Amino acid sequence: EAQLVESGGGLVQPGGSLRLSCVTSGFPFSSPWMYWLRQAPGKGLEYVSSISSGGGTTLYRDSVKGRFTISRDNAKRTVYLQMNSLEPEDTGVYYCARDSSGAGRGQGTQVTVSS
Repeated sequence: EAQLVESGGGLVQPGGSLRLSCVTSGFPFSSPWMYWLRQAPGKGLEYVSSISSGGGTTLYRDSVKGRFTISRDNAKRTVYLQMNSLEPEDTGVYYCARDSSGAGRGQGTQVTVSS
């Protein structure tokens, strides 16, 4: 059974940074693209970023380009999301997933950007 466990969220002031981690098990991690998604309060799930199986290709939603960096360590079966220059609009629950729809995602980690 595939498992994804996110961590690293918290409360941070605008302009601050956080690094999210997603540890995985139960599937061949080196094979698929991996995704970060988020859900703001009262809104639907939205795509944030994705990374190819080897890490050579990374993609981002426009609003986080230049501020967020996705990476992965296949040996550790872990995907990361480094988030800098955080804004209040980045507030939400962040999920990692094997699918862009978010199917099979983990339990999520809360990120709150507020002064």
